[in-house]
Amino acid sequence: MGGLKATFGAIAQLTVWIAAAALCVLVGVLSWQVFGRYVLNQSPSWTEPVAMTMMGVAALFGAAIAVRAESHFAFPTLVESAPGPVRAALKALGRIIALLFGLALAVFGGFLMIDSWDVPMAGAPFPEGVANIGVCVGGALIALFALERLIFGDAPDPHLPSENVEA
Repeated sequence: MGGLKATFGAIAQLTVWIAAAALCVLVGVLSWQVFGRYVLNQSPSWTEPVAMTMMGVAALFGAAIAVRAESHFAFPTLVESAPGPVRAALKALGRIIALLFGLALAVFGGFLMIDSWDVPMAGAPFPEGVANIGVCVGGALIALFALERLIFGDAPDPHLPSENVEA
């Protein structure tokens, strides 16, 4: 099981890096859009679809990491106020809901991505399907990390010192 935990940790680390890179690209693209519009008086047409794609990647990849840390789809007020056996059932229910929601995003995002791959993106030299990559892959990551929590239980508390801190 240690190898599986390490694999989940590596995927989570890569997810964080991709989300961070998408945020950096988003800031750069929006900065160029503002510069082009107000300084050059010629707004570039490609910036809006690229920014929307990067926002989708950053948001859904970040949501996947939050599912892994159980700070998203966790219903904390209800769960923490419940007695022990009910608390365990509510945590499992929240993880199952996150898993199903992630699968739905992955499947339907995949349909959107495939269906629109042959359509050119308005204003950018990419296929329209690229805009749905964040939904498809982010949904798959949400499902994957919800499954991780179903298999391994609670995420470690990042505020407590531990010798075996998960990646």
